[in-house]
Amino acid sequence: MASQPPSLPSGFSPLRQPLFRNLWVASIVSNIGTWMQSVGAAWLMTTLTSSSLLVALVQSASSLPFFLLALPSGAIADVVDRRRLLLVAQSWMLGVATLLAILTLGGWMTPGVLLILTFALGLGGVLTAPAWQAITPEIVSREQLLPAITLNSAGFNISRALGPALAGLIIAVWGVGVTFLINAASFLGVIEVLRRWERLPRTGVAPVERIEGAIRAGLRYVRHSPDLQIILLRVALFTIAGSALWALLPLVVQKILGHNAISYGLFLGCLGAGAVLGAILLPRVRVKLLKHHLLALGSFIFGLSTLALCFLTQPILIGVALLFGGMAWITVLSTLNATVQMLSPAWVRGRVLAHYLLAFQGSIALGSALWGWVSSHTSLHISLGLSGGILLLNAALTALKPLPKTGHLDLNPSVYWPDDPTFLEPNSERGPVLVTINYRIKPENAAAFIEAIHAVARIRRRDGAIRWGIFQNLADPEDFTETFVIESWAEHMRQHERMTVSDRLVQENAWQYNEGKGRPHATHLIYAEMV
Repeated sequence: MASQPPSLPSGFSPLRQPLFRNLWVASIVSNIGTWMQSVGAAWLMTTLTSSSLLVALVQSASSLPFFLLALPSGAIADVVDRRRLLLVAQSWMLGVATLLAILTLGGWMTPGVLLILTFALGLGGVLTAPAWQAITPEIVSREQLLPAITLNSAGFNISRALGPALAGLIIAVWGVGVTFLINAASFLGVIEVLRRWERLPRTGVAPVERIEGAIRAGLRYVRHSPDLQIILLRVALFTIAGSALWALLPLVVQKILGHNAISYGLFLGCLGAGAVLGAILLPRVRVKLLKHHLLALGSFIFGLSTLALCFLTQPILIGVALLFGGMAWITVLSTLNATVQMLSPAWVRGRVLAHYLLAFQGSIALGSALWGWVSSHTSLHISLGLSGGILLLNAALTALKPLPKTGHLDLNPSVYWPDDPTFLEPNSERGPVLVTINYRIKPENAAAFIEAIHAVARIRRRDGAIRWGIFQNLADPEDFTETFVIESWAEHMRQHERMTVSDRLVQENAWQYNEGKGRPHATHLIYAEMV
């Protein structure tokens, strides 16, 4: 009997899915090109100008599109066909990278043009990022989601380890323009895999959202999700402080150490190698530490790595410090990213991830400009010292506050409460709609019911309600009426589709106090337009 091939460890099980495997490999190749582009742009700017601010603005130009367009990008990722969106974004970046290569190889590059084209590449990146992360739950099972997220993170950091080192060697031998040309070619593999993907069409009876309404729905969801707000705040605090190391490293290499692009690429490779090592060790460490303690440890180590650049001059010691810095960076950000995805239902996942990317990339852009300004008015040592000190303080504060729990959540859709029959079938865009739900609550259960229904209120507002209230009948104290307003009939139809299994359990907790233990009676009222 022929022996069976050994099965993949559970952490690598998503690679059994051909589409995930092909996208994963193609993304590694593309990200290698992206990191080569980042190294090349930063190093090219140091040869075009002596301004610390302009060098730091290369990082800002790359991240600024996320700050400006992350929310529309997330809405687009939830509304349009994600495969087509990714194809358009990847093709755009192919064109911009090709133009960068031509201008650089021709000797026509200037600091202003470099910043503009770096910004243009960032536009493609901001269109890609929410959609790319949101397709993962489409192509793997729920059981494979966490391993898939970890593999995506590991793949990104494999690219981070290889890309900068290759860029340094190529810049030293053939020049920056060749790295831009390789980056352009790296998009071809992703485009080909996406072109062959036969994505299933969207299902659901509710009308497709418009971009403007989808943006409002995403903002509303995050505004009424305190757990997500906690994660976004932690991302911003860590990234603003930590961006100094990334933004100022090329200046440290050139001005303090007096080294060339090869050293810069190798130092970035140390950060990437540390991130890969961190991704491998992280599952074991997670078993021993609570999430907020893990975040505190990561912030503490990254702070020490940043401070090390102020005091160390030996390349080997700096490389070791950056290796630990890479481990700390991936520990913090992968933990926060996984928590965001586990808190986000499918219908709004792209928009929630856009908020995450806005917090991350916006903080990178703001932080890079901030630390570039500080270093230009003081010194590199002072800027890095302040950054490291803030990271150590952040570690102490993070250790005191646990992260939101996600293990109990079931975010699968729960079509549990269909609309009551209606004699009038309104135009889907007609509104607003007033929904009233009547409850009979015994006096001894009133306090518990009011507490439970206010938990339901957060779900109503998060999923579409623009106003909500619970009212008690003065003439009949056992008579309670819940009311909420939705901006249109179409949005109310979407509201029903947005309810998850966990949301249903919260709703049932309130319904248990209704006399008869049955589904309470709901009435739908629509604004009466003048004819």
